[in-house]
Amino acid sequence: MSGTLKNNLFGGEDFGVLHKDINKALESVMTSSGEVSSLVYAEHLLTLIEQLNNNDLVSFLKKLSENYDIDPLALSKVSKEYSANKTQANLENISKASEPQWVELFRRLNTTPNGTVRLVRLRENIRSLVKNNPDIAFFNSSLLSLFKSWFNPSFLVLEKIDWSTPANILEKIIEYEAVHEINSWDDLRARLAPEDRRCFAFFHPLIPDEPLIFVEVALCNKMPESINEIIKIDREITEYKDINTAVFYSISNCQDGLAGISFGNFLIKKVAHKLKQELDDLNKFVTLSPVPGFVKWLEKKSLQDNLDDDSLMTQAILYLTESEREDNTPNDPVAKFHLGNGAILEKINLNADLSTKGVAQSKGMMVNYLYNLELLEKNHELFFKTKNVQQSDGIKSLKKKLQIH
Repeated sequence: MSGTLKNNLFGGEDFGVLHKDINKALESVMTSSGEVSSLVYAEHLLTLIEQLNNNDLVSFLKKLSENYDIDPLALSKVSKEYSANKTQANLENISKASEPQWVELFRRLNTTPNGTVRLVRLRENIRSLVKNNPDIAFFNSSLLSLFKSWFNPSFLVLEKIDWSTPANILEKIIEYEAVHEINSWDDLRARLAPEDRRCFAFFHPLIPDEPLIFVEVALCNKMPESINEIIKIDREITEYKDINTAVFYSISNCQDGLAGISFGNFLIKKVAHKLKQELDDLNKFVTLSPVPGFVKWLEKKSLQDNLDDDSLMTQAILYLTESEREDNTPNDPVAKFHLGNGAILEKINLNADLSTKGVAQSKGMMVNYLYNLELLEKNHELFFKTKNVQQSDGIKSLKKKLQIH
């Protein structure tokens, strides 16, 4: 069964047929040349794709790859033509021939109403299927490549999230919080409403109701040593005149379909500069960060049991400062993120997160990374050049005390 494609905005003009067969609907999208008909065909196809179960989606993607892949003969031909005659037109022919036709399909789907967020959801689904279907992995990487262009940081909008933010956004902050669970509206209010707390999120103009990433900030008069100091509901509010430290204590990526795009480094730096403009006496920017891979690392070394504080601190320093990875980057993903941003390893705090999750992943340990705004770029370049972990004098002194060389 199929339906006739009409558009009442254009006098009910008959553009063709809306096929219920997804492969025929795909053909309509790929062969359509009219701007209006292309949009309607694409909207119809995207709806059909969203209705597929996982097995049918995999089958559809495999057929898409088979029927709309690169044409090697055509690519070879235009390559020879360019080799013989290096003109702009021949170069453009190579560019066109070297791209699978299904990439253009994603571009056309993106032009539909809410197409961008729908494609993000599609990639999220594809990512969940790749492990058992590795032959569809190139769709994952191709969508990521497109998203890196569409979600360029220059397109993103920084917005403050507070207690007056619309409820549909606040509900998503609760849902997407990935570091320290928000257990109630009272819990959320304690993180957003007080004058010494801030939350900022990046949004994309095409999906204004979906935060891409957000960071929660505590404004303090000292560097905190435990997460309970930050997130407990019943606490004393730090007065404006006493605030000198901004603490980034939770960063949550919201869209799994955008995994592989780094928003966090831009977010932290932009928020830091924004807060500096707002608060004259703000002179220190630090994190209070989890150490999610520490316990697994200890288990691999059979060191997870019966560690006193000195032994635990010794292992923590080794874990955070000496890489065991082939690429020589930090063992811990959070450390890699902050050090790659140009921060330094400032302080290691034992018994800083005694929640079930905190004990299970890090034996309760948390880390302060220091963001010196004047040295970020220098530290960033140095880190990627040498892979050495920049460390505070306090960490260096502790290493001497514990005889870590």
